[in-house]
Amino acid sequence: MTLPITYLFVPGNRPERFDKACAAGAGAIVLDLEDAVAPADKALARNAIADWIAAHPEAAARVVVRINDTNSACFADDVALMKALGIVHVMLPKVESPGQVDALVGATGAAVKVLPLIESARGVANVDRIAAAGGVQRLVFGTLDYGVDLDLSGDDLGLIYPSSRIAIASRCADIASPVAGVTPTLDDEARIRADLAFARAFGFGAKLCIHPRQVAVIHAACLPSAEERNWAERVLAAAESGEGAVQLDGKMIDRPVVLKAQAILARSTHG
Repeated sequence: MTLPITYLFVPGNRPERFDKACAAGAGAIVLDLEDAVAPADKALARNAIADWIAAHPEAAARVVVRINDTNSACFADDVALMKALGIVHVMLPKVESPGQVDALVGATGAAVKVLPLIESARGVANVDRIAAAGGVQRLVFGTLDYGVDLDLSGDDLGLIYPSSRIAIASRCADIASPVAGVTPTLDDEARIRADLAFARAFGFGAKLCIHPRQVAVIHAACLPSAEERNWAERVLAAAESGEGAVQLDGKMIDRPVVLKAQAILARSTHG
């Protein structure tokens, strides 16, 4: 199954934005019940999501709902909504232990696909066990909250270690590549591309978006260039036509090179 490379956040209490978000071309729409919604508006947001899903059942497959964390007073009501609507993809914030994932899966049922948000030092410290928890589809790195938790200076240096840990934990748990955090600057395409390139260097395969106009930039940056696709096609053609050791452009084509070429062509069809 091909997973999204863009996850576009929409406040759950702003239903007038739901259709626009769907039209933006993101792989997944994240209807947010957590940070984007004030406590007084949580019930309103749940009702808005329920009404919209009922009116747009065809969109349900693209919907991810970010619920409130397991320690929140809203958790039980959020879970009840997920069960009532049959929402499969759930983003769980502030995950610091596999027990929180277990609590969500136990409350919603085995069909749920959990995207745990790793947002703290404790979450990173326990990320191997979180990634291996039942029901986890892929991890999400909440870079902004992580930076606050550790009082980081704001550059990328403080994200090197957690990014490595999250990506390695994902690979060892045999789950999908993780999702990179948001870029808060809306109009700085260079910053978005730089943030994505940083995350891709560690093996991240998707990114959170906070505005529709970020989607196309991320898609364009994630998809292989024409030169990369051409190289990959030539590698596979050479590998298929040769016996034993094969060279292309003076370089040996061995199994890792073939696998890289296959991965590039697979990303060409990713959405």
